[in-house]
Amino acid sequence: MLDLIFPAFLVAAGLVLASVMTSALAFRFGAPLLLVFLGVGLIAGEDGLGITYDDANSAYLIGSLALAIILFDSGFNTKLKSLRQAAAPAITLATLGVALTAALVGVAARYIFGLPWLEALLIGAIVGSTDAAAVFFLLRVGGITIREHVRSTLEVESGSNDPMAVFLTVTLLALILSGESQNNLWQDLATGFILQMGLGVLMGIIGGYAIVAVANRITLEGALYPIGVLSAAICLFGLVGMMGGSGFLAVYVAGLVAGNSRITGHVGLRRFMEGLTWVAQIAMFLTVGLLATPSQFLDIAVPAVGIALVLTFICRPLAIWLCLLPFSLQRNETAFISWVGLRGAVSILLGIIPLAAGLENGQLLFNIAYIIVLTSLLLQGWTIRPMARWLGLIVPPRIGPVSRVGLELPGRSDHELIVYRVVDESPVLRGERLPRWARPSLVVRDGRSMRYQYAGRLRENDLVYMFVAPQYVRLLDRLFASPKKLSENDAEFFGKFTLDPNKPLSALVEAYQLRFVPERHLGSSISEFMIHRLGGTAEVGDRVTCGDVDLIVRDVNTNGEITEVGLAVDQAEGQAQIPLFLSGAEIWTWLKQRIRRKPSEDAQ
Repeated sequence: MLDLIFPAFLVAAGLVLASVMTSALAFRFGAPLLLVFLGVGLIAGEDGLGITYDDANSAYLIGSLALAIILFDSGFNTKLKSLRQAAAPAITLATLGVALTAALVGVAARYIFGLPWLEALLIGAIVGSTDAAAVFFLLRVGGITIREHVRSTLEVESGSNDPMAVFLTVTLLALILSGESQNNLWQDLATGFILQMGLGVLMGIIGGYAIVAVANRITLEGALYPIGVLSAAICLFGLVGMMGGSGFLAVYVAGLVAGNSRITGHVGLRRFMEGLTWVAQIAMFLTVGLLATPSQFLDIAVPAVGIALVLTFICRPLAIWLCLLPFSLQRNETAFISWVGLRGAVSILLGIIPLAAGLENGQLLFNIAYIIVLTSLLLQGWTIRPMARWLGLIVPPRIGPVSRVGLELPGRSDHELIVYRVVDESPVLRGERLPRWARPSLVVRDGRSMRYQYAGRLRENDLVYMFVAPQYVRLLDRLFASPKKLSENDAEFFGKFTLDPNKPLSALVEAYQLRFVPERHLGSSISEFMIHRLGGTAEVGDRVTCGDVDLIVRDVNTNGEITEVGLAVDQAEGQAQIPLFLSGAEIWTWLKQRIRRKPSEDAQ
């Protein structure tokens, strides 16, 4: 046994190192990084280098722990503002959307593979959720800057939809193994859903506030804070699971609470979680990669890929469209959300459950789920950026590069210590004054430090240290950024005409003879109308349809007020026109037109 320790460490660390080193390929060629991790596991496995690993129970244990860490980090990095903006559509997608997708995929699996109904629905449940790790990587690390409310919807959905998929998978598997009558299927699903989700949310909120309270009251050595917080989150995961609730939902909610609270060591915890989440992702994908036997895929490859294509082009788009009908999303936004339905390690992890439970068709279900994940990562993961660009959702930057570093202050200060490097042609270098609320305390010039009051006019490469409230950092970025001119493509995105957001909406309607604008909004200003249509918050790049034109948010201040609005007379400016995914508002407008037209036709 002792002789196996060193080879085991060598192989395990070597696989992790290989995954890390090959990540450069993903960044260079735009490949989904998680596909690279999965590929390393497959190459090292039984049909590759010959590493035999077939313990489904330990794989599920490793995957569950890794997923709990990833979900806690996902919640911790989700801003409360993003949650408020996207809560209604995202939660609808994370619950009803997953259920609809699972049902539709179940129908496809029933007729393609001829499985019994419950097993076909089990396949749908296994691949019903999107993968938080894949979506967060492509939207954050991948450098895709899309419209804020679309990004928020996708991130909140992917971070919160795993519990629903876990619940459906476990419940359906229990019904199959029990062999009970299916007469009470819907009653069992409803009862289990209320218990698991209710306990998950409640215990997540309580656990999150408890973690924050304890962290803020106990004095520890700095490096121990993130370890203690993560350990408490894992304890919460286990406790809620033992109580019959959704531990995955609990850790996500706890992360959401902790990440939006004034918790001691917030910056250090964020950095610790970032590195640990990468380790968890690599471990999970390597494990499921080693567990697979690709030679078994050949017999079912064609029908399994067929299910993957049905899921990608029919099931998820239909489920997304039905769920988003009540919300004010444009067609191209709904199309993009339906396309970013990446399946990842979570689906493979759920595919392990029937295998570990000894289900007769467990290996078949696992292999089908694996092929669906590979197809999703290959097809969708490689096309996220081109799809966002084609749909006109990538928001051009309004400022140039900024050289900034944030330093953590001890305790729970209301301010941050920010260090800016003065770059060439930045506004401060051209003599623009810093606002009064900025608190510059030190300037480092050519290795010498001096007080800001005695530094005189700032010079290129100066380092400026200042204390500032977090909400004002974005304004300071503009002062210290290199210049960014609005290109022709940028102008197309933001609209070629500029409007005063404080002007009344009625003036705009009269000037452009706009149709189908509700009369109740005519007394509002343009900015008030846009804020209302956007659900109370606005971000740069958001678009609002107003009759025959689009209004685009060009800029907002620190209070979230719209300060500059662009006008696109041709609504096709900067985006593709999708003939599908009509919104609820468009369908209602079309119905009203038909109702008005019919009496006039009858009169003739």
